[in-house]
Amino acid sequence: MKLNLQRPMCFFDLETTGVNVTNDRIVEICIHKVHPDHIEETHTWRVNPTIPIPTGASNVHGIYN
Repeated sequence: MKLNLQRPMCFFDLETTGVNVTNDRIVEICIHKVHPDHIEETHTWRVNPTIPIPTGASNVHGIYN
């Protein structure tokens, strides 16, 4: 699907150690930017969550300790 954009649009995705906003931590940040001329940019950063990544979370996003 092609977007008819007048300005760039950004989408973001976060991978985390779980869904508890108090105790869980971000593991990966991804930003995808689409320009009106359909050029796309993707930037991804891995983040040290400072806590172990549970197996259940790793099974979802494929990121392991």
